[in-house]
Amino acid sequence: MSPTVFREKSYRFYFLSNEESRIHVHITCEKGEAKFWLEPIISLAMYKGLNEKQLREIQKIVEKKQNEIIKAWKEHFNKS
Repeated sequence: MSPTVFREKSYRFYFLSNEESRIHVHITCEKGEAKFWLEPIISLAMYKGLNEKQLREIQKIVEKKQNEIIKAWKEHFNKS
């Protein structure tokens, strides 16, 4: 199961339900994919097929929506 948290521009931000407990978000688009950690700081975990400009753009979105992503994570994984 991989619920979509939100879409922005050409990116889909989502969770994978069977992964590690550290808060993170997956991002996919036509060109590739990435994963960003949200704790302890926002940082790139992995990427494939994306260029530096796209990664910077995605990171800015993650930074802007950090609270929304964390809230959705806690709701999805039923954590407080």
